[in-house]
Amino acid sequence: MKSIAVLLTVFNRKEKTLQCLGNLYKQLPIQGYSVDIYLTNDGCTDGTPEAIAQKFPEVEIIHSKGNLFWNRGMYTAWKEATKRKEYDYYLWLNDDTFIYPDSISRLLNDSISVKDEAIICGATCSEKDGKPTYGGRNNNGIIPPNGSLQICQHFNGNVVLIPRYVYQRIGNLDYTYSHALGDFDYGLRAGKLGIKSYQSKEYIGTCEQHNSLAKWCNSSYPLKERIRVFHSPLGGHPKENFYFERKHYGVFPACLHYFTIHLRLFIPQIWEKRK
Repeated sequence: MKSIAVLLTVFNRKEKTLQCLGNLYKQLPIQGYSVDIYLTNDGCTDGTPEAIAQKFPEVEIIHSKGNLFWNRGMYTAWKEATKRKEYDYYLWLNDDTFIYPDSISRLLNDSISVKDEAIICGATCSEKDGKPTYGGRNNNGIIPPNGSLQICQHFNGNVVLIPRYVYQRIGNLDYTYSHALGDFDYGLRAGKLGIKSYQSKEYIGTCEQHNSLAKWCNSSYPLKERIRVFHSPLGGHPKENFYFERKHYGVFPACLHYFTIHLRLFIPQIWEKRK
């Protein structure tokens, strides 16, 4: 029997988290596979871990103080899973992503079709209008599924299947990133090692897009507030952006974008006029 570790990190989205886990459990058991779930509680104060423990007592909850955010929370869950055993697959899952009843089986079949030697990124769509929201990406943005596996350069980490072969070669997420960029970074790291990333053949669930303009580049907020948010893990986080750009694209693009991101902070109207 092969094994799967499902990895999540959560913070104060109790109802969504319970729905996400409920959708996951509807698929279990999967014939021929054992499934363990590792979930980082990143300092929830809304009763999320207590509700999970009551409704889904099998979930392994790792508690933290609320300073991990998405990337480091996922890193922590993944690290805990690998302490327990060497799994055949690792499945990243966002708590605001609601997968369809046969999604895991479809992701596994996609992985098997490429000999379990590639990353399979699940495509999600909006429940409201069916438009693509998250998944595999290239230079033109999100890649809509077309019924076949499609190569992608990087991907959103909403639902991603990592076979053991890939984990053994790449390892965990890069702990340098606090919230964003860790998923994009992982796909680019894979590409440098010759490991392919594929978009799933079909949508495997729903997740609504976060379309609101970030506060740090929104001219309706005062500069002092924009600066405060800018340096937070949920803001522009220029140091992490510079690290990412330099790592994957070189020093010159990193320096250029470091300048432009600060320009956007101080004069966001330039970008607003371009829309």
